[in-house]
Amino acid sequence: MTDPAVTGAERLLSRLRRLTEIESPSLDVGGAREMAALLAQWWTDAGARVRLVESDAGPHLVAEVDGAGDPLLLVGHTDTVWPQGTLEGEVPWGVDGDVVRGPGVYDMKSGLVAMIAAVERLRGRPRRAVRAVLVCDEEIGSPLSQDLMRECAAGIAGAIGFESPHPDGAMKVGRRGSTRLRLQVRGRAAHAALDPDAGISAIDELVDQLMVIRSIIADPALDSEVLCNVGTIDGGGRANVVPAEAAAEIGLRFLDGATEARVLGALRALRPVRAGAVVETTVLSHRPAWSPSAADQRLLARVADAGARIGQVVAGRPADGAGDANLLGSLGIPTIDGFGPRGGGAHAVGEHALLSSLTARIELLEAVLADV
Repeated sequence: MTDPAVTGAERLLSRLRRLTEIESPSLDVGGAREMAALLAQWWTDAGARVRLVESDAGPHLVAEVDGAGDPLLLVGHTDTVWPQGTLEGEVPWGVDGDVVRGPGVYDMKSGLVAMIAAVERLRGRPRRAVRAVLVCDEEIGSPLSQDLMRECAAGIAGAIGFESPHPDGAMKVGRRGSTRLRLQVRGRAAHAALDPDAGISAIDELVDQLMVIRSIIADPALDSEVLCNVGTIDGGGRANVVPAEAAAEIGLRFLDGATEARVLGALRALRPVRAGAVVETTVLSHRPAWSPSAADQRLLARVADAGARIGQVVAGRPADGAGDANLLGSLGIPTIDGFGPRGGGAHAVGEHALLSSLTARIELLEAVLADV
């Protein structure tokens, strides 16, 4: 006689492998389309009404499952940070006991498997209504899906994100805001020795602007700490030419909305230090700060109560990283994140997920959705 537990584990592993072997880096429309087609079939088979929403990055997926009450919104993404060819190179698929390795298994294809499996288990039983939104541009800041996220948030009881949890399995309740911006400087080229005064050094201007930015984020009047990372700098061409162009890409992290608004306002208002220079600030992606609210804590408590009924201990605390839950939490919607299974190595060659944790997360989500 076939052991249903073994059969279930084999099915989960098979599904995770199928998703992982579809390489789906952000902005790869073909990979996004293949992911959406497979997930749409699984969600449809689970009893959901599915629609695909096209974008320049590929299709996003929205699934609606009937049930009691206002729906819980399950939030995930189909894209990864890994380029095509990773499976044959740095991060091949592999299973070693409880550990599953591969590009995207932890962030977050195992979470996508967990959502569908829990909904399937509840088919034909009383359950809460579910809406799932799976976007294909999360790893680049969700620039093409934030309007869809707002649309899907209408009328929901709360939102659960399926990003990875804290290393100990705790949920993520509250996240730093994350903004990426490009600081572009235009100067004027000239011969660096024969006519230096005719030039305006874009690189010198950029260096001075970066010092201004440092003073803005170090202002003691700010309500909270700001993390700032100058990730890239480019500009110039030759040592004997005053550079006419320079730019930097900057990553900023915020704990609260007030500090975020003050700093971003100051950065948009940057003015040139040198006469004739031009300074432009462009926001590349923006996720607002999500400060934990009483509503978030109540949703966490509901999940913890459901966990206690099946012998699981559920905790939650803020996280430094950002994700799609930032937007939902910042809108005042009861939100928790980190519902994906435990593992490690997100965005690194050691990326892995734990099968035992995947099973536990499915059981926990089943318990949460059965609480009607």
